[in-house]
Amino acid sequence: MRFEFATSQKIVFGPGTVHEAAPAACAFGQRALVVVNSLERAAALIADLQSAGLAPLPCLVSDEPDVAAVLDATQQARQAGCDVVVAMGGGSALDTGKAVAALLTNPGEIGEYLEVIGKGQPVTLPGAACIAIPTTAGTGTEVTRNAVLTIREKRVKVSLRGPGLLTRLAIVDPELSYSLPPELTASTGMDALTQLVEPFVSNAANPLTDSICREGMRRAARSLAQACAHGDDPAAREDMSLAALFGGLALANARLGAVHGMAGPIGGLCHAPHGAVCARLLPLIMSANLRALRSRQPDSPALERYTELGRILTGSERASAEDGAAWVAGLAQTIGIRPLGAYSLAREDFPALVEQSQKASSMKGNPLLLTDGELTGVLEAAI
Repeated sequence: MRFEFATSQKIVFGPGTVHEAAPAACAFGQRALVVVNSLERAAALIADLQSAGLAPLPCLVSDEPDVAAVLDATQQARQAGCDVVVAMGGGSALDTGKAVAALLTNPGEIGEYLEVIGKGQPVTLPGAACIAIPTTAGTGTEVTRNAVLTIREKRVKVSLRGPGLLTRLAIVDPELSYSLPPELTASTGMDALTQLVEPFVSNAANPLTDSICREGMRRAARSLAQACAHGDDPAAREDMSLAALFGGLALANARLGAVHGMAGPIGGLCHAPHGAVCARLLPLIMSANLRALRSRQPDSPALERYTELGRILTGSERASAEDGAAWVAGLAQTIGIRPLGAYSLAREDFPALVEQSQKASSMKGNPLLLTDGELTGVLEAAI
């Protein structure tokens, strides 16, 4: 057995820890680019940085990050002499901040590092010091080694990837998620659950990520519906913040699967929220994998993984693998996950989406190779 584990240099978790960002940033540099989704929500952070004498330069990310926005932010950071990046918000703000930090120190054009449409070279040099502070409980990107960007003219999502994308510090403060509305809590929470399920059954799972996934799935199973219904429940919000963090740790070190392999192309085509796409696909891919495994690889150890997963999610020691998929489908319905047809996904899009999905890097982690027909069946059920 051989595996590796890489993550942020330091992770700080707990209520109120957002106020530790400013003193930490002072140790990294003198001028901070502050990448945020909302200037209003980041007002206290910016004030903390100003009080610390760090001369913050705000950078607002109002939509999912694209290459043009990242390049513009990088240029602003260079012109202002920023030597530290503080990113606070959802996945879009954190991915933008991580990408900017990497581009500040790695040579060449961004196309050299973009997967699918570029050369796909790994980002190897350490980026500028980056502090990531999530305000949602979903992507776990504060501890991953990639940043997802949208290529609008090609209607695809692609990644920068490599050790240079790892942040210097991840600060996870559950209190920042208290004000999330139910719909966003649901979609981001299902993304977190997906990023625990897929690494657990992936072909690159290892004992360290297994333990992280087990703990994360237990917390998500008991708290996601509660967090959606009662957003001010501290215990539920803490569970979901931990689940998201653990999902990020797991996916960065044990791969994902067909859900994320399909979610990227769908999100690029339909401009649908990533978490909402994952939420709709997760139980369908679980069922498709189970049927394919029982048919083509009945001795696969992934089947035992799915059975254990079913027991963790349902809380029943008698649960089957199929019970786990049914439980996820029931949860998605309970918390209001919508069909993908609501985001204008149409049947005429299926052939192109299947082709793009089969090429996605996440597909390499799926327990087995799903056929074009099986992926098309998932799309049929998802709309």
